[in-house]
Amino acid sequence: MSDFNLNDPPAENDVIDIDENLDIDEIMAKFDKESSYRRLSGIQNKIVFVLAIAFASFQLYTAIFGILPAQIQRSVHLAFVFALVYLLYPASGKSDRKKFGWLDVLLAVTGFSVAMYISLNFEALLLRAGDQNTLDIAIGVVAIIFVLEGARRVVGLPIAIIASVFLVYAFVGPYMPGFLNHRGYSLSRIVSHMYYTTEGIIGIPLGVSATFIFLFIMLGSFLEKTGIGEFFIDLANSVAGFAAGGPAKVAVITSALEGTVSGSSVANTVGSGSFTIPLMKSLGYKPEFAAAVEAAASTGGQLMPPIMGAAAFLMAEFIGIPYSHIAKAAIIPALLYFTGIFISVHLEAKKLGMRGMSRDELPKISKVMLDRGYLFIPLVGIVYFLMEGSTPVKAALYGLGLAVVTSAIRKATRLSLKNILEALEQGAKNALGVSMACACAGIIVGTITLTGLGLKLGNGLVALSGGKLLLTLFFTMITSLILGMGAPTTANYVITSTIAAPALVLLGVPVLAAHMFTFYFGIIADITPPVALAAFAGSAIAKSNPLKTGVQASKLAIAAFIIPYMFVLNPAILLIDTTPIQIVQMIITAIIGMVGISSAMENYLMVHMNKLERIVFLAGGLMMIHPNIITDLIGIVILSGGLIWQIRKRKKLRDNGFAMD
Repeated sequence: MSDFNLNDPPAENDVIDIDENLDIDEIMAKFDKESSYRRLSGIQNKIVFVLAIAFASFQLYTAIFGILPAQIQRSVHLAFVFALVYLLYPASGKSDRKKFGWLDVLLAVTGFSVAMYISLNFEALLLRAGDQNTLDIAIGVVAIIFVLEGARRVVGLPIAIIASVFLVYAFVGPYMPGFLNHRGYSLSRIVSHMYYTTEGIIGIPLGVSATFIFLFIMLGSFLEKTGIGEFFIDLANSVAGFAAGGPAKVAVITSALEGTVSGSSVANTVGSGSFTIPLMKSLGYKPEFAAAVEAAASTGGQLMPPIMGAAAFLMAEFIGIPYSHIAKAAIIPALLYFTGIFISVHLEAKKLGMRGMSRDELPKISKVMLDRGYLFIPLVGIVYFLMEGSTPVKAALYGLGLAVVTSAIRKATRLSLKNILEALEQGAKNALGVSMACACAGIIVGTITLTGLGLKLGNGLVALSGGKLLLTLFFTMITSLILGMGAPTTANYVITSTIAAPALVLLGVPVLAAHMFTFYFGIIADITPPVALAAFAGSAIAKSNPLKTGVQASKLAIAAFIIPYMFVLNPAILLIDTTPIQIVQMIITAIIGMVGISSAMENYLMVHMNKLERIVFLAGGLMMIHPNIITDLIGIVILSGGLIWQIRKRKKLRDNGFAMD
């Protein structure tokens, strides 16, 4: 890799060596269990291809012509998921990753059958609801085992353990101490509740997966086939590549854009990071910082409307608010999140004397937009349809149609029949992880609704915090971060929203703000050490120290740890009961506060800071968080004093002959 002086941009003939030997699939498989499926060939690949196309076709058919009764829609969805999961995902790392064996086929057929049992016996099961026979219970037990094992294979062991603990709790309630005690339930009652009602495995989480989430994942696969990822990178380069620390800012912009089509922090990190991380390193950034920038920005992708992470669709169902309202409420927090990272990147670049790339090496924004700007049309269309009141299902369908139609504008992006079939197949495969996580989360929800655990833990959380809001928020944050280390965002949100969110509501927090708080911290777990999967994936590309990368990513994303407190203390940030003037005021004060906090974290604003200056800027920035005119004024006074201090230091350094940019 070429060496560059930190104060000099690359010369015209310098070669930026992007590591072509990076095994992206291997990195994805290591840090993202969902990507560790078998790469099949021959007849086995054709079998999976046909299954995946049938799965996608079923989902599209019901979306277009009408969703079936909930139990049937969800059980057929689960049947396809079981079949594909047990064929594609090996039982262990030692299993053959290039072909499946007879046992995999047996498990796939069994899984498909136990899921279809509900659809094939729908009316009979309705008639004997609550009085299941022996065969029903046996099928239910097998289904629960298959959900836990499938989740372990696709998502990871922690989520299977968490769900199992909840399941065991339903049995051992009479032996639990204090408020955790309950009368306990029989095997038949638990299995009946978990598998034959819409309170458990085939409950709301799987229902959302079988409708909204699948279609938006499919849309992402179609958009990727049009080459939208390369378009985002070129667009970001044309906008920010020339600025100080250009490649790092390109990573932030690219990840924000890719977040609209990718629901995975790790996939986003590896996808755009395979280009941006080597580029940042080639311009002099430390490997840890390069990987951290990409990880922090990519993690924010799940917070970026119009297509947020899967948990956002669950939120809409749980609290009964249209998804369009949730996407609208998330706009300001998402923009503040990426603004915070952008500020930190800029300060780091100025501190190190980084410059951007030569404008001659970068694409021109006018040419990029003229050539491929039409690729934005499906995303703009989704926003329009959602704002006009269309359901997420219809908005996703319209987006799919627009993706196919607009891709035909130019030959380079035109989708052939082969491309369409590949997109359908990939979309079905990409949905497996979310579907298994939702099914497993159904066990958790089922336990909570059966035992009343959610209310008990919520009251316990309030009692533990002494009824203090900030302390309750802190406990909720810690819970979300810990769960996020072992459970995907979807399951994390399900647990915290049923346990912690009600506690916040009891203390007067608006329902949307309470749920958004748990949603945010579940996502931020992806860059929070010691288990920071997105940061670790970035470090694999950068060949950096994983733990240091995670710490650096957390520093860069410091805004993400503050913004949730901001919108709980001031729900107007979520556009709840606010006016345009208040919105402008909030954005300005929030950005000023983030500049102060980011400066303290980066130890730099105009020149390097000493410890006292860092304390001043941190204090001033934190004062801007609380939505109060008095604290805002105090914060502005403190930050103004710090700024004057920095200006004088800068002038003194110049007078002493130090070159300053």
